[in-house]
This record gives sequence, structure tokens and C-alpha cells, in this order.
Amino acid sequence: MSTYLIGDVHGCFDELQSLLAQASFDPQQDTLWLTGDLVARGPDSLDVLRYVRSLGPAVRMVLGNHDLHLLAVYAGISRNKPKDRITPLLEAPDADELINWLRRQPVLQVDEQQKLVMAHAGITPQWDLDTARMCAREVEAVLSSDSYPLFLDAMYGDMPNNWTPQLSGLARLRFSTNALTRMRYCFPHGQLDMISKDAPGTAPAPLKPWFDLPRLLDEQYTIIFGHWASLEGKGTPEGVIALDTGCCWGGDLTMLRWEDKRYFTQPSTRRAEKGGDKRAAS
Repeated sequence: MSTYLIGDVHGCFDELQSLLAQASFDPQQDTLWLTGDLVARGPDSLDVLRYVRSLGPAVRMVLGNHDLHLLAVYAGISRNKPKDRITPLLEAPDADELINWLRRQPVLQVDEQQKLVMAHAGITPQWDLDTARMCAREVEAVLSSDSYPLFLDAMYGDMPNNWTPQLSGLARLRFSTNALTRMRYCFPHGQLDMISKDAPGTAPAPLKPWFDLPRLLDEQYTIIFGHWASLEGKGTPEGVIALDTGCCWGGDLTMLRWEDKRYFTQPSTRRAEKGGDKRAAS
């Protein structure tokens, strides 16, 4: 029995299948962790969702910002952007089933036995684990409720950017969603910066990557995240692992087998399309 952790798939179904085949992944015995952003930008978001859903309890995933955007598009709240390449999913005969399944997926995964914590963007330095769990549960509860369109309509926006327990209502949900699915940089006291997408070392002062600030999360836990493709899986401190290596931009799809810390990579079939700083936009 093995635990496999994979970075952002972004509709790269063929690469996902090839990567799992490398390790002889067996859903009857193994567990697959996915850092979110299953959909958009790659060519086969529909096949990815169908496959991941078919894995049942063998998969532990979190929602990413592109997954949430898909939910908003399907609800008629946001625009379907051609570059996201999700039209086949939206028009699929099982779209309702897939969307209702997707909105009931978590935004945070915690494994106490293996001391793993996974969120799409990471864990804000302003949160300890109890706070992260509480805020994640609040987002998950509203997403799975009948009032989820109201939340999806209100989730867009960069403020508030500072955590306080006094936050409430949609403002609190928006902060939590940004922290879990969109965060890259923070100000020195932990406030979120939702503007800069540059690679580390190029962002304006005084911004720092969230993982370079002192954290409240117990250091016995390892944080797994995706979202930030321009990191290329590098530059994080001990106890923080970045897995998005930009497959949809022509990079690789990366997988870590937790038990022996072995990495597997699968090159993108669209390697020739890679160029510029497109990875920063993921």
C-alpha cells in the first residue's frame, strides 16, 4: 500500500494515466492525493473528472481555484473562457453529476498518521491547524449546501486580506478561499497579497512567499501544495513540498510516493507549446 501525491493535473489526462502507470498505481491498495486544479487549460478536463470520481475512496483531493471557477461557470456566475478548454465538460451528459460531486470535495486534507496537510495554495502563516480545519469546514459546508451559488458569486475579490477571528459571513469565506486556493505571497505579518504572481526573488519588497514566513502550523506536519507552477517544485523549506510543475504549460506532471520519497515525472505532450512566463498565471 502506497500513498501517491500529484500536482495540478489541469486536464492533462494522458499524462496522468502515464504517470500512474509508471508506479503501477493500484486503486484497490494505494491512495492518490491530488493538489487541486483538476480542470482547465489542458485538453481533457472531462476525462480527468470522470476518472478521479471513479476512484472513489482511493483518492484524497482538494479543490483549487480553477475547480471553483468551473463551479461558478456552471452556475452561470462567471464566464466560460475559451483558454480554459472546459466546454466539453460543460456540455457533457453527466455534467450535473460531475459538478455536484466536485462541489462536495474538500479544500483541505489532513492525515494525522502520516502527518500530511494538503491545500491547493498552502496554509497561511496566520493559521494554526485547528484554524485551518475550521475555516476549511466552513467553505466546504457552504459549497455543499443549496446556497452555494451565493458563495460562488461572492468569492471573487482580494479583500479582506488579513485574518482575524472576528471575520464573518461572506468576507470570512472569501478570505479562507483565497488563503487555501489562491495565495502565493504574503506581507511580513502574514497578510495575503493577491496581486503578485512572479517567481520568488522577483516579487516587489516586502513580499515573501507564504512558506518563507514563520508559521503557526506544528512543524511535525508536512504541507503539500500545488498552484504555483513557476516554482517548478523547488525552493521550499523543509516540511513544505510544492508539486505543481506546470504540465499544462509544457512542463511535467510530478508525483511523490510518500513512503520512500521517490519522485516520478511525466513530460507534457504539449512540450512544444511551453514558453515565456505562462506558468505564473496558473
